[in-house]
Amino acid sequence: MSDAKISTLLIANRSECALRIARTCRKLGIKAVGIYASPDAQSLHREQLDECHEVPSYTDAEAILGVAKKAGADAIHPGYGFLSENPTFAKQVLNSGLLWVGPDVRSMETFGLKDKAREAAVACGVPVSEGSPLLASVDEACAYAEKVGGYPVILKPTGGGGGIGMTVVRSESEMRPAFEAAQTLAGKFFGEKNLLLEKYVEQGRHIEVQIFGDGKEKVAHLGERECSVQRRNQKVVEETPSPSLPHSVRTELL
Repeated sequence: MSDAKISTLLIANRSECALRIARTCRKLGIKAVGIYASPDAQSLHREQLDECHEVPSYTDAEAILGVAKKAGADAIHPGYGFLSENPTFAKQVLNSGLLWVGPDVRSMETFGLKDKAREAAVACGVPVSEGSPLLASVDEACAYAEKVGGYPVILKPTGGGGGIGMTVVRSESEMRPAFEAAQTLAGKFFGEKNLLLEKYVEQGRHIEVQIFGDGKEKVAHLGERECSVQRRNQKVVEETPSPSLPHSVRTELL
């Protein structure tokens, strides 16, 4: 983040997310400008923000930047979802002279792809599960399944998120249809079909730690989150502190 003062913030999101950001803006004396797509014309966030402009969709980068210019915004806050983890959009915001109130572009480029994230973790000495690099074929996937200790394994699209395309494979006979299905979903939702494979952890817990940095030298963690209650690999409930995390593990983790 820059030291430049923000007087007008464009919130490139909708509904509850936009309302929460706007609430903080009011506390800080910052003008909150919003956007809405036509299905949200009656949404509460359209009424509660200082001003709100219609856009074709919440992922239309050019339209959002146009609203920012029209409203005289100093910065754009992407919220979550939509364009919030899109490094190309973040670069467009910065190149247009606006502040980007979001993750560092380099961080998104590294951690937006699972294979790059694994490489970064290994380079930093952070333990990762047994897994593969990008897989070129079903045969290579079967070979890596043996290298990581056998089945079950889980196929993961390297891009995107939301659990889409993540597929548990419990035998070699399941690999080909699972591989093809995962590739199809990855291509449809993320625009590329790259997959990797990891050893599947039965009855594993999904624990996250949120990290917040000011873009300079100050970095802090915001505690852990228990995210194990899921439906189709998508988190349903997030709880903090985690009720399942032993104190010794929490101490080591944080």
